[in-house]
Amino acid sequence: MLSALDFARRLESGELTPARAIELCAEAIAKREAEVGAFVTLDLDGARKAAQSEALKSKPLRGIPVALKDIFDTSDMPTEYGSKLYAGYRPKADASLVALTRRFGGIILGKTVTTEFAHSDPGKTRNPRNTAYTPGGSSSGSAAAVAAGFVPVTTGSQTGGSVIRPASYCGVAGYKPSYRMLPTIGMKCVSWHLDTAGVFAASVADAAFAASVIGERDLRVDQRAPVTPRIGVLRHQPWPSASNDMIAALDLVARAASSGMARVKDVLLPPVLAAAYRAHSTIHSYEAARSLAAEYDRANELKGAAKNAPDPIGKGTRELIEQGMKVSTEAYDDARRTAHQARKAVNDLMADFDVILSPSAPGAPPKGLASTGNSTFNRLWTLMGTPCVNVPGLADTNGLPLGIQVIGRFGADRATLEAALFVESAIAKRG
Repeated sequence: MLSALDFARRLESGELTPARAIELCAEAIAKREAEVGAFVTLDLDGARKAAQSEALKSKPLRGIPVALKDIFDTSDMPTEYGSKLYAGYRPKADASLVALTRRFGGIILGKTVTTEFAHSDPGKTRNPRNTAYTPGGSSSGSAAAVAAGFVPVTTGSQTGGSVIRPASYCGVAGYKPSYRMLPTIGMKCVSWHLDTAGVFAASVADAAFAASVIGERDLRVDQRAPVTPRIGVLRHQPWPSASNDMIAALDLVARAASSGMARVKDVLLPPVLAAAYRAHSTIHSYEAARSLAAEYDRANELKGAAKNAPDPIGKGTRELIEQGMKVSTEAYDDARRTAHQARKAVNDLMADFDVILSPSAPGAPPKGLASTGNSTFNRLWTLMGTPCVNVPGLADTNGLPLGIQVIGRFGADRATLEAALFVESAIAKRG
């Protein structure tokens, strides 16, 4: 994998030029993109042209190549949201996160594959660690592009588990910031109370560096003295259990953190969080039915206009919208009230901990491309708006990646990233 920090240091020293950085990515893409299928659009010529700018030398990203999940609007290349309805669609302006990436010296290589409208209908992308397995979703192409060594930084988004889960499946670092910390203007909206922009990179420090620059916040952890966090370990939760390999991985990390002098203690979730976990799907579907109302109506018009025509929207998207249409406003408002109560409970729970450890996913990536996996270990934390980091470095008995999720207090993103770096180091030292 390509390190964003390594690229930044080499670009700053002059050892590497932006033009050469683009060519390193282009060479990697040429070798494996046909097999992995991480990109829906590539603009290497545009990237090469952008790499010639002298202004890059004075910008913090200095010409680091970046790829964007194809739900972020781009004015210079198509933005299709993984949907047939938007084939060839060209927005008039960049999404805010895209504009900031360019402003701070990132060079956009292309757009990565997303599931349709960042939901569950899979795209073409395969897991670079083993192409017989899913890379996860909905940020499938973004996680795979980093894991395959195509690009050092990619953007993603999470409504259920779409940053943390694919990061876990592909064995890369994934960072879902506190809700709304990164701007979502110009990012396709599915659920306005849940959608959260995030980043993928090779390591925790790389992800923190990229988010620090793009988000204009003090998030870097590579230049700080190590911290020893107070860690709560979540072994019992109100959703189905993890695989045996994932349970063993969580135990291993807890022991490694304790050996590193962290205070480690099991944590139990208060009952209101079980209700909040269930509330997530109510809020998600209700808001999706309204965010995607135009697309749903257009799809029905196209189906009705042509006999036996294929559905222009996927099965998962249609089911989500139609489920949301059945949710009453009273049930939606109740779910939001439950979420509000649960956030207070999480804030109280975190008084004794800096972070909570949990599996990032139920287990290793499922075989095949029919499903992107399950977001059960992520939905609650997306609803709570807390920062979450997938820490890579573990594998199951078949050598497939397993990720550990580091969950922090809302707004305490740097502390969460510092704790994730501690966990990453503990994992590396375990052998």
